[in-house]
Parts: sequence; C-alpha cells; structure tokens
Amino acid sequence: MEVDFLLIGQGLAGTVLSFRLLEVGAKVLVIDQPEANLSSRVAAGLYNPITGKKMAKTWNADLLFPEIEPLYQKMEFLLTSKFLFSKNIYRPFLTIEEQNEWMGKSGELGFQDYFDQIHTKSFYPEVVNPNGGIMLKNSGYLNINKLLDDYSIYLKKEGLLLEEKFQEDLLEISEDGIVYKGIKARGIVYCNGLGAMESRFFRNLPFAPVKGEILDIKQGFIPNEIINRGVFRISLPNGLHRVGSTYTKDDLDLGPTEKSKKEILEKLGKLISVPLEEVIYHRYGIRPATRDRKPFIGKHTAYKSVYIFNGFGAKGVSLIPYYSKKMVEMLFHGGELEKDVNIKRWKNT
Repeated sequence: MEVDFLLIGQGLAGTVLSFRLLEVGAKVLVIDQPEANLSSRVAAGLYNPITGKKMAKTWNADLLFPEIEPLYQKMEFLLTSKFLFSKNIYRPFLTIEEQNEWMGKSGELGFQDYFDQIHTKSFYPEVVNPNGGIMLKNSGYLNINKLLDDYSIYLKKEGLLLEEKFQEDLLEISEDGIVYKGIKARGIVYCNGLGAMESRFFRNLPFAPVKGEILDIKQGFIPNEIINRGVFRISLPNGLHRVGSTYTKDDLDLGPTEKSKKEILEKLGKLISVPLEEVIYHRYGIRPATRDRKPFIGKHTAYKSVYIFNGFGAKGVSLIPYYSKKMVEMLFHGGELEKDVNIKRWKNT
C-alpha cells in the first residue's frame, strides 16, 4: 500500500489535518486507538475570541477565527452531520472600570469583528451581572465527539483508517519517505497528542500536560448564549448544561476529582443565581499543552519525512483549522511555519 502521508492519531488534530489533505487530493492513512483520544473527547469544544481574566483578544485571533466556522461547516457537509454550533458568548463585567474600558475598546480597530453589543446594566436576571457585560460574536462550540465518531465512520468506509496501536519500533526511514508494516508513505505526521512524548523523534519537546475537568449538569435557565466568566456554561441540545473547566498542571492522576468538581460548582454559583438541580456527568482529560502554550508543528530537523502536528492544548478547536491549512501548504510546497509554532524554536528536535 502506498500513500502520501501516514497520520498517527484521529483526535481533533488528526481528523482535521487528514480532511485538509484529502481535500487537496492527497492519499492518507490514519492509525488510531479510539480509547487514546481522551483529551479531544472530553473537551468542551469552545471557540472564544476574548479570553482570560483580562478579557484580551486571543492570540492570533485575526488569523484563526476566519478559518474556524468555514472549515467545520465543510466537514458537516461532507459527513451530512451537525456538530458546529455558532453561539454568542455573554461575559459579565466584574467592575464598572472594566465596563468603561470596554466602552473605549468598542471604537478601536480590531475588536469590531468579535463583539456584538455592550450592556451597561444587568442583561440576565439569572446571571450575576450587576455591571452588565459584553456580548461576543464569532464564537460558539464544537461537538467534538460527534465529529470524531462520524469522521471515523467515513474513514473506515473509505478504507483510510487502521484502528490499532502504532508501533514506532516497526517504522523504517528511507531516502524517499517511510515504510511501516509494508505501507509506504512520503511522510509520517504525529497528531497523537501526549502519545508523541513517547516517540524517539519528539520526546525532547517540552510538553506540559494539563488536566482539565468538566461537568454536565441539570439547572434551570436556558439562554441562547454561552455564559462565560470564571467558568463557561453551554446549554446543550439535550437540555443539560456543560460547565468547566479546571486547569491543573500539578495533579495529572487519572480520574475526575471531588476537588475540581467543587471548584467548578463554586465558580458556577458566582456566575448563575439559579439553583443547581443535579450533576449528571463528571469527565476529565489530560490536554497536550506545551511549555509556551503554542503548538508543536513542523518537520523534524534530522528526518525530512517525519513531522508533527500537535500540542494544541485547550484551544484546539480554534487553532487547528488555521494551522492545518498552513501545515498542508508546508507539506506540499515546503517553506517554514512561523517561529511561534515551529518546532525549530526548540533545540534537539
């Protein structure tokens, strides 16, 4: 069997990159262990242009956000499925000073594409927002599980997916590409999240795994918007609300924790005044974050047919559409990716 590229991992990174490659006529084969996609499968899928305590425009927003919805909509069309939900995000102001700051920003270039309206008074009686808040647009969430499941079915139907553990010791590097179990390819791309930490090619990269936990809850108040301050609260089509998430670098033990559950619920109580009815699901995942919080993308310095597309952390839904496009350009036309994401920013890779 001969393909252009062998992709390791069908989490969100491998799914989108393989779609991009197929879109330009490349032959691909994806090797994946479904149970290894825990990071993608528990992610809330939020894409949000204004983030953090300081409510700053997210890094590279002007490059990233024009690619997000068009890419996932094309995948919806291919799979005849629905997994992208475009929704405004309502972010309450914590102080009058913050409200005034955003009133000033509303006239600045670079922000108009991301906010819909500023509210100077309480917008929702069910939300703790005495100082009003900002309504963001070009935002929403992706049902990642639905996307991964439907795309997996598509790959199987097309004969493009091997569901098995990748055995790197069987990988052979040749002058014109790679050979793996009789499969020849121009190149191999590691899209397997934290699995890349075990690779002889990429184990020196400074991954910084982060544990995140989310809850699905029953609670009154079903707004059209996502409510986000301290925690996000997404109203799902099934009537539940997804709330999260935690961000822990020190505790990477497997399994959800009561400590994180308590943290999420305490923050939810400060955001939503409606009583909690019940916690239905409590999930966790270990995100493939990096030391500088920028992805690991590019070609290995010593092996020209070995690549990585990885390290997207908690913002994969936002980052992957744009950088998968840049990755495909690099694979077919050469050149270098920007320094911020290029693995050459780290030595010994």
